[in-house]
Formats: sequence, C-alpha cells, structure tokens
Amino acid sequence: MALLAGPSHAYLSVVPGLRAPEASEASAVPESAAAANAPPAAAKAANAPAAANTAPHRGAAIGVAAGSAAMVCVGGSVAVSSVLAGAPVYTAEAVRYGAACLLLVVLARLTGRRIMWPRKTEWLWLSGIAVTGLVVFNLALVEGSRHAEPAVLGVAVACVPAVLALIGPLLEGTRPRAAAVAAALVVTAGAGLVQGLGRTDAIGVAWAVAVFGCEAAFTLLAIPVLGRHGPWGVSVHATWLATVMFAVLGAINEGPRAAHLTRADWLAVGYLAVAVTAAAFVLWYSSVRRLGASRAGLLTGIAPVAAAVSGVLLGGPAPRPLVWAGIAVVAAGLALGFRKGRT
Repeated sequence: MALLAGPSHAYLSVVPGLRAPEASEASAVPESAAAANAPPAAAKAANAPAAANTAPHRGAAIGVAAGSAAMVCVGGSVAVSSVLAGAPVYTAEAVRYGAACLLLVVLARLTGRRIMWPRKTEWLWLSGIAVTGLVVFNLALVEGSRHAEPAVLGVAVACVPAVLALIGPLLEGTRPRAAAVAAALVVTAGAGLVQGLGRTDAIGVAWAVAVFGCEAAFTLLAIPVLGRHGPWGVSVHATWLATVMFAVLGAINEGPRAAHLTRADWLAVGYLAVAVTAAAFVLWYSSVRRLGASRAGLLTGIAPVAAAVSGVLLGGPAPRPLVWAGIAVVAAGLALGFRKGRT
C-alpha cells in the first residue's frame, strides 16, 4: 500500500531573445506561458510553490511505502516465529538482535551513514525502546501465549494505532487530530476482525496489556531521538542494547545453549534478524520520521492482513468471510487516514 506521487517538472526553461508581448497579447497569454517567457528569477519564483507542494507528497509516499513494507515483514514472520517455540528463547533472541545489529552497522558503513553515540537523556529513550519494545515485548508474547490464544495478543497490538494517534502528536509538539484518531479506530476494528478475539484468562489479559504497552512504547520512545540519530542510529542502538539484555537473561536462565539451536532454529533466527529486525526497524522508523507517529501508526493494520495472506501462501486455509470483512475495514481506515489533503 503506497501513495504514489511523481516529481514535478523542473523549472520551465527560458528562451532568450523573445520580445515582450503587446498589452493586448499579454492579457491573453496563459499563466504558464508567461512564466516560461519570464526572466530566470521570475520563472523560478512562479514555479517554486509547485515544487514545494510536490515534495511533501513525495515524502509522504515514501513514508507510507516504508511503513507498509515494515508491516508486511512483521506480518509474514508469524509462521517463522512459531519454529522457535521449543528453542531457548533468550539465547535465540540474543543471537537475532546481535546479528541484526551487526548487519545494520555494516550497511550503515557501506552507505556512508554515520552512527552517533548517545548522550545524556538519549540513553534513557534508547534503553527504554530496548527494554519495552524488544525485551519485555518478546517475553510478554512468550508468557502470554501460555494463557491466551494468539488472536488475543494480536488484538492488543491492533489497539496501538489509537494510542499513537493520541500521544504521538503531543511528543511531536502538535495536537491530536480527530480525523486521525477516527481513522486509527477504524483500522483497529478491522485488525480485530482479521484476527478474531480468541480465548484467554485473567493472566492472559494482563500479558496482552503488557504487549499493548510495549508495542506503543517501541514507537513513542523513539520520537525524541529520531531527529538526531535517524532511523539507522535508533535501530542500531536499540538492537545492541537488546542483545546485551537477552544475553544476560540467557546466561542466567539457559546457560550456554546456543549449540542446542537446530538448523531450522538458525534459519528462523536468520530471517527474523534480517527481515523483521534490521530491515523492518529501519523502514518503520523512516516511516515514523516522515509521516509522524499518528499516520504511521495506521499502517500497523497491515500486519495482520499480511499474516493472513502469508498463511494462505504457506498452504493454510482460505480466510473466512469475517477476515475478508476485516481486511476491507482496514483498507477503509487507511483510506480515511491517508486521503488527499491529510498527507
């Protein structure tokens, strides 16, 4: 899902040697022709607003494309994550985030992107991302799955767009917009239909609330540091901090059990490290930086849709009518949030 906007034409060329039109002719000359025959400075001034108006739309299109791609990666990882059900979870996560961090650092170096060291309160924001969005979030998924069906945890994540629409603008220095909140609620409703409600107990509900809070924190805590560190810097620091945390948890609870990972486990970890961590993190934070947390949050509704589609591609049953209805509602919410004039 992406909004496409092509670049505007370059400034109109100026042909030297043309005489100025007579007064009667000048009144009939269209505005565009007048700009074409104007001196270079005047032509640039006439076309500057058009170029300026095109840039935000192009930036929004890139942001939507990046966020959508990130959510497709996340949604498609559901089947892969199930492979690690019997693996030592802390060790597997430490390997995953460590590999992702190494990949990000190498790519940043090859592409000339500078990764800056955090300073002062930036340590708190970045550590908060690692603790809540990566460590506690994954632990909540594991523990929550023992008391609740996956759909319960999925619905908790689906509620995040509404929170991002309310709190995100405040962290960005603006006010929440009613239209953005309404679109977020529509997307949440659609995602809930796609995933269903599922069964759970009180402990499962508590873990679902933890999943919800951690998923929101993953985006909200990044807003104050995205300006200086950018998507690449935030992703690198979050992943290496999570690697250290999971390694400590693994050493305490599992011991040196990396050798116990099977070939299927290693393949799953590799996919999660590359697609769902390194690529998805940079794409998602790029989307948040371009669109703002409120509009980027709408794109999380794509994840359950991608999960449903990937299940079919992997040989699962065709979606039920309720799932198709949910997909339609998600699409309506995205259309509401990204309709012309909102981006």
